[in-house]
Amino acid sequence: MVLAALLTLLLIADQFFSPPLPGRSAPHAQVVVARDGTPLRAFPDRAHIWRHPVRMDEVSARYIEAVVGYEDRFFWWHPGVNPLALIRAAGQWVQHGHVVSGGSTLTMQVARILEPTPHTLPGKLRQIARALQLELRFSKREILELYLTFAPMGGVLEGVEAASRAYFGKPAQRLTESEAALLAVMPQLPSLLRPDRYPERARLAREKVLERMKPIWGAAAVADARQEPVIAQTVREPLLAPLFAERLRRLKPSVTRIDTTLDANVQTTVEQLLASRLAILPPRVSMAALVVDNATLEVRAYAGSADFSDDERFSHVDMVQAGRSPGSAMKPFLYGLALDEGLIHSESLLADVPQSFSGYQPGNFQANFSGPVGMTEALQKSLNVPAVEVLDRLGSQRFVSLLRRGGLKLELPRGGTPNLSVILGGVAVNLEGMVGAYTALARKGVSGKPRYLPGAKLEEARMVSEGAAFIIRDVLESGGPVTRQLENGVGVRRGIAWKTGTSFGFRDAWAVGVSDRFTVGVWVGRPDGTPNPGFFGANIAAPLLVDIFSAVDDAPPLPRKPPSTVSQAKICWPLGLRTEATPPELCHQERTAWILNDVAPSTFPDRLRDGSPRYTDYRDAASGQRVRASCAPSAMLAVEMARWPAALEPWLDAATRQRALPPPLAPECAKTQAPEAGLKIVGISDGETIRRAGSGQGQVPELRLEARGGQEDLIWLVNGHQIGRVTANRSLTQKFPDAGRYQITVMDDAGRYDRVEISVR
Repeated sequence: MVLAALLTLLLIADQFFSPPLPGRSAPHAQVVVARDGTPLRAFPDRAHIWRHPVRMDEVSARYIEAVVGYEDRFFWWHPGVNPLALIRAAGQWVQHGHVVSGGSTLTMQVARILEPTPHTLPGKLRQIARALQLELRFSKREILELYLTFAPMGGVLEGVEAASRAYFGKPAQRLTESEAALLAVMPQLPSLLRPDRYPERARLAREKVLERMKPIWGAAAVADARQEPVIAQTVREPLLAPLFAERLRRLKPSVTRIDTTLDANVQTTVEQLLASRLAILPPRVSMAALVVDNATLEVRAYAGSADFSDDERFSHVDMVQAGRSPGSAMKPFLYGLALDEGLIHSESLLADVPQSFSGYQPGNFQANFSGPVGMTEALQKSLNVPAVEVLDRLGSQRFVSLLRRGGLKLELPRGGTPNLSVILGGVAVNLEGMVGAYTALARKGVSGKPRYLPGAKLEEARMVSEGAAFIIRDVLESGGPVTRQLENGVGVRRGIAWKTGTSFGFRDAWAVGVSDRFTVGVWVGRPDGTPNPGFFGANIAAPLLVDIFSAVDDAPPLPRKPPSTVSQAKICWPLGLRTEATPPELCHQERTAWILNDVAPSTFPDRLRDGSPRYTDYRDAASGQRVRASCAPSAMLAVEMARWPAALEPWLDAATRQRALPPPLAPECAKTQAPEAGLKIVGISDGETIRRAGSGQGQVPELRLEARGGQEDLIWLVNGHQIGRVTANRSLTQKFPDAGRYQITVMDDAGRYDRVEISVR
């Protein structure tokens, strides 16, 4: 009864006077580590202590043996206190008049670390009581892990992992016998045994441990360990992925060790590549990069700014999360969704010409136009007008809805609604969202949210179909089926499909790409949103993207076959239908295209001219000239014709024009105007030669360009490059400084045009 009552009182006292435990009264510190345990960034406690929590299986077995063998050989068997050691320590104290050995077990040392006590008899008794309480609450393994984490290691370091990283630049799991022996003895006099400051003292202390470990490690291993010099690096705070670590710290403020998915080697490589470009960047320009593993969606590298130490570059602004205009970087999704909607195939005929879409008049980055282009060329050259044309057919509201359904978060201007400017950067996205969306190109059309923590929930969404993802990736990677054949697969061997983007005013430069293994995104710009003239996606972001791929993914691309929904087909321009479904006389140009779900949609309806793209024209049987029933001089022959979109007729080459446009009207029908009549360039004749005046250095010819008969605005182009837009009946002055041939074209908003060709000598 007395024993039971005593035990009951002890248990009650234990509850009322419980020992201080980590996370409750111990100072709070955090460390964010990479997937292999490498510290990325340590956040010290209020006393500026660096502490890296570890488990036993993350520490070298040699260190465990050294700690237990030197400090407490009976650790695994005693109840927290070793009576024999205490009796021996008391006898030595009585004999010598001072403390020779403390008799403390590892459990007692943990108790003193968690609750410091004075070196007095009452202090020792309190330490013994706390050790017994710890043994009641924790297993031996857990108590040893507390020691591994909290043991003082000199200066601001606590725990074997922090010490191993700081002094030796390696994880505690890779400690040698010499290093293990040194760190095992350091907690006895942590400030005096620091190997970075007192290497000789540290060596002598290490020798005592090595001598004690001979029976366990063997004489040969100890002899080798003694030959190893005591060399320690300067203690520095770990600082990899600092903004990423700060982000996770805010996400998990109460966790002492945050394990992440980052790869320390990949992270180091990416940061070095960013740092190598600082010299060519103007002041206040920053960079960001994100590397995601396609298989798991785990982030392997995260650089939120160019240089964390440079405040002038807004180093503390995390541009992975900042919303910015993507420029043209969303065009792959537009064409992928249009493929899924059955609107286009990879060689659908599009018009890269000056056009007005209900008052919205997009231009290209280089301010010139290419005329008739296929979807493949439009995407590879990042042409703006064809993209707006496709978006006009798909619908801006639907496009934005489909992107959001696919997991890409878009921010519209306050109070704004989706419009055609969306595809040219009229929304805001962040780098994290863009990289997550681009993973769809390597994951059969399924995008995903980048994952930062092991075991984090997998969040995926269908962005495009598997077939559309294959076609878009193939176009970006190798140029589609035609280029694939012509270049003998050079693009395919490269194995990277990427797209760039530049926002209005050169504020943001983007490059995002995929390989079999990774999706990588790069952003370059000024975090304050001010312009950065001359910096655009292709010249600043894309080279960095390629360098990152080259450094982190050197594996050759895997062979990739089209899914069952994708096939090749020969199609004909201008109708856009399969060759076998098009009469030869209506097939002006043949293309090889990827088609999805065996659907080859026809060319979009003409925006400027009503009527069917196929029509019947009539010729005079004798002369072959064009006639009408009312003016035919003799018998008429019916000829079936295919119309090109009216906006593209000025861009047709001579051979195509001869096939596509009807011959001149017979004299008897001369009063009948041709479809393109009504707009006429005046003052310049077709085939005219302009000579520079004088001898030697000639004066630069300057021509007054004028047209009659136009409606609304007139668009003037020289060799496909837009030089101006003026109201009808107004002229434009243009200089021709270089000798050569020039095609001068004028168009109005009704689709009418005229063209002349001149030579300058």
